[in-house]
Amino acid sequence: MIHITIEDRNGDRQPLEIPEGISLSLMEVLKASDYPIQATCGGMALCATCHVAVLEGADALPPVNDAEGDLLDTLPDADTDSRLACQLRVDETMQGAIFRIRAE
Repeated sequence: MIHITIEDRNGDRQPLEIPEGISLSLMEVLKASDYPIQATCGGMALCATCHVAVLEGADALPPVNDAEGDLLDTLPDADTDSRLACQLRVDETMQGAIFRIRAE
């Protein structure tokens, strides 16, 4: 199991266990777990409604790709810890990471 923590917009943290080898994006897992992620574009890195902040574990994640970086550059509230959950594949690199939901 991959263990991560999700912090909602109120600052409440909940652990989340994800089976290894699930082959889903973090956005898909968050939606399936009833977190308030709209994912309007369906995971194409076009809408930023799955914007998250990586509070811990960012160094282990793959680098930001061009499409993700281009969209994050347009967000007024994006920071160095910002990522799009649709562009993060769930795998062992996320073990122990803490994500804060940023998108409205």
